[in-house]
Amino acid sequence: MATFDFATETSRITSRPAIATRVVNTISNVYRAWKNRRAFYRLGEMSDAELADIGLTRADLHVAIEVPFGRDPTERLRIIAADRIDTIEEDIARKVA
Repeated sequence: MATFDFATETSRITSRPAIATRVVNTISNVYRAWKNRRAFYRLGEMSDAELADIGLTRADLHVAIEVPFGRDPTERLRIIAADRIDTIEEDIARKVA
């Protein structure tokens, strides 16, 4: 019985730092998402030509802003731009072959 009590105490002691770490990580992620969302809104002020230079369209901005508030819309934009680059590279490869 003493072993069981010791094991219970140990799990409580080790779980407190884990909970604190998760709380800190969650707050950090929400803060980073908020900062990136502010930067994201600046993309809306860019012209279509400027957006095209970085591989985006205005429609991409509308798609990316639909993520929930605590999530980072710039991550969605990165995925959209990467998919577009992959598609363009595939089209070029088909034309060459």
